[in-house]
Amino acid sequence: MALVNGKEMFDNARAGKYAVGAFNTNNLEWTRAILGAAKETNTPILIQTSMGAAKYMGGYKLCLDLVSDTVDSLEMTTPVVMHLDHGNYEAAKECIEVGYNSVMFDGHDLPFEENLAKTKEIVALAHAKGITVEAEVGSIGGTEDGITGNGELATVEEAKALAATGVDYLACGIGNIHGVYPENWTGLNFDRLQEIAAEVKTPLVLHGGSGIPKEQIMKAISMGVSKVNVNTECQLAFAEATRKYVEAGKDQDVDAKGYDPRYLLKPGTEAIKETVKERIEWFGTPSV
Repeated sequence: MALVNGKEMFDNARAGKYAVGAFNTNNLEWTRAILGAAKETNTPILIQTSMGAAKYMGGYKLCLDLVSDTVDSLEMTTPVVMHLDHGNYEAAKECIEVGYNSVMFDGHDLPFEENLAKTKEIVALAHAKGITVEAEVGSIGGTEDGITGNGELATVEEAKALAATGVDYLACGIGNIHGVYPENWTGLNFDRLQEIAAEVKTPLVLHGGSGIPKEQIMKAISMGVSKVNVNTECQLAFAEATRKYVEAGKDQDVDAKGYDPRYLLKPGTEAIKETVKERIEWFGTPSV
């Protein structure tokens, strides 16, 4: 099945009160694990690259080709969206030209009027090519590709203004953060989420989905969150499985060629796939 944009997928999720997972890829193993999980569960999925990961992997076109070719190789029949995660203005425009199906323009670190103006421009450029757009209001705590947020809550009025630009999904700061959550984290601000969801019918996005307790994620989904981003949990699962393989000395087994990267990376790849499958179940993503 060819790659699709996210419009129908996330509109359906908002109406059905479930979410579709958005999982970051970092290489071939990540890509095969994420898409393999979607195939095994027969569910739609969004796979995304950050600016940093795309640079590491060799550029946006290489990332797009890798995902597209893997979809073909796995003979997938479920919808897959290829998305830019936390792109700045230049990255969003480049991914539109390259042919991503969906882009996020993250202008939260700009003055709001500039964020609004550039979001409108990105929406116009993307929609002319059938590409969906995500924007961000408020700030997601933590650091992503050098952009640091302190976790400022989105305001209802700013959320309404950004939604009015025609974006297809909207990321709102509601106390969520990127990376590992600290012990003193106070949880999601459901009062603010309720206020925004009551005024904005655009599908809402929960960034920093790694580490948020299942019950909080499920509650957020019931209130209008339709896209949940997951990255750190896959990284931690990969690292743990790979560490166990090495600590067990399997990489030193010369007779079994345990040093072969196909064997060395396999436990971590399987760990990513199982993490993705678990999150798909959490999010209530229906099979197609």
